Amino acid sequence: MNFALILFLLTVVTGVFWVLERVTFLPARKKKAEAAASAFEAANREALGRGEASVTDEYRALRAKILRQPWWLEYTAGLFPVILVVFLLRSFLFEPFRIPSGSMLPTLHVGDFILVNKYDYGVRLPVLNTKVIEVGSPQRGDVVVFRYPMDENVDFIKRIVGVPGDRVEYRDKVLYINGVEQKQSQPRDFIDETSMVTLDERDEDLSGVTHLMALDHRRPGWVPLQAVMKKEEGCSYNNRGFVCTVPAGKYFAMGDNRDNSEDSRYWGFVPDENLVGRAVFIWANFGDMSRIGSFR
Repeated sequence: MNFALILFLLTVVTGVFWVLERVTFLPARKKKAEAAASAFEAANREALGRGEASVTDEYRALRAKILRQPWWLEYTAGLFPVILVVFLLRSFLFEPFRIPSGSMLPTLHVGDFILVNKYDYGVRLPVLNTKVIEVGSPQRGDVVVFRYPMDENVDFIKRIVGVPGDRVEYRDKVLYINGVEQKQSQPRDFIDETSMVTLDERDEDLSGVTHLMALDHRRPGWVPLQAVMKKEEGCSYNNRGFVCTVPAGKYFAMGDNRDNSEDSRYWGFVPDENLVGRAVFIWANFGDMSRIGSFR
């Protein structure tokens, strides 16, 4: 389901009814109310002339009934301002996502609701995803949401480890960027509460961005060639890991749960046009509200 397209269509449809309400339906109801006012004024004069009670209260009730929006306008024109605000916020500022898997443990947990900054990597047209204003580009260490290159209807979240021109090497479960080792701290125990597996949690210094990552001692550091869904030019695999040179306009992404993440090692680079935005904040986790806050 393309929620952006659905929201865009809702905005257009409710907007059309909102305009029709302002230029057609509301003026017609006001005209009808004015006609009723003239009739009531005459009836009121006659009633007062006969010494009867004023019919003003009856007129007020009828006028309110005439001016009231019908239900089908309440659910179209009446909702337009709310839908418009949601559409603009979601398209150009922030979009919420929910973490569905443990591929970004221990940084992001299953059930984390995150906010994604939509403008850090350029202003894009909604639905079309065409960049119209250059603002910035992903940097090493950014946690990024993007449309999965193998199925663009699916959103993925990973950490950018290589930017255009980088030589990314993963050797014996250690990253090397342009020949420089990305230092890791001594391991600590981290329990994946979904699988109940104990991982080695470490701090990794990724080109100056220190973040959490995890290694699984049960799994090898190399990628089985039969598991590679898309073999990229400039990438080679060996029995210790892989080496890739990132081309222009693309990025190399990996999950922080290194041995339990389907990422660029398996399906290739992330094109710039697939970028959705930078993940910046955990705004809820209904299983553990202490998770709320920023992260790296």
